[in-house]
Amino acid sequence: MHFTKWEDSIGETCKRFGNKLSTPYSYNRKEKLKSRKLIQQVFESGKAFSQFPIKIIWLLHSNTSTSPVQAAVSVGKKQFKLAVKRNRVKRLLREAYRLNKQDLLAAVPQDKRLAIFIIYIDKELPQLPLLNRKMQLALNRLSKEISEAPASNS
Repeated sequence: MHFTKWEDSIGETCKRFGNKLSTPYSYNRKEKLKSRKLIQQVFESGKAFSQFPIKIIWLLHSNTSTSPVQAAVSVGKKQFKLAVKRNRVKRLLREAYRLNKQDLLAAVPQDKRLAIFIIYIDKELPQLPLLNRKMQLALNRLSKEISEAPASNS
């Protein structure tokens, strides 16, 4: 059976983390950032950057979570008053993250875990193609920052 280079790298990532990733494009419960303590820690001691219309706050930690990367999304009530619109934007953010997270998974050191919080900061409803491009740029930047981060970061 012949695999493409991309499929090989995903397979290697799955092996590296002990097949804790069900499929490369999944975004299951284990991959969602839900711990209040960890979320608070991300906001208190995490690093942040913006790739308009996305702001990412991230933290490398040595917690023993089951997934190498855990992510959460948020949309401000100030930007979108109606919950229907906020939920739509959150759905689009999760979809864009799900489709573009593969390079990020490969960038996380094996002994560390990554917690990221993705915030939408624009006032306009996004289109998925634009959000996909911006998410890809943001996650590539995050991958670079992780690889440049000192090994003693906790």
